[in-house]
Amino acid sequence: MVAIVDIGTLIVSTPQVAGGRPCIAGTRMTVQNLVMDSQAGLSPQDIVTEYPHLSLAQVYAALAY
Repeated sequence: MVAIVDIGTLIVSTPQVAGGRPCIAGTRMTVQNLVMDSQAGLSPQDIVTEYPHLSLAQVYAALAY
């Protein structure tokens, strides 16, 4: 069974965290950092391996953002 996740809950922007830049909820990992990793050639799975505290859904949400 596939779990359905609202990606809108995975990305947050809080003025007190990372200067208000969009981040993965519950972390200080910015969407910008994940996009730069993707542009550098890392696949979403590679990014999860690099940052094991992130889920694949969070990485895809950041890339879709």
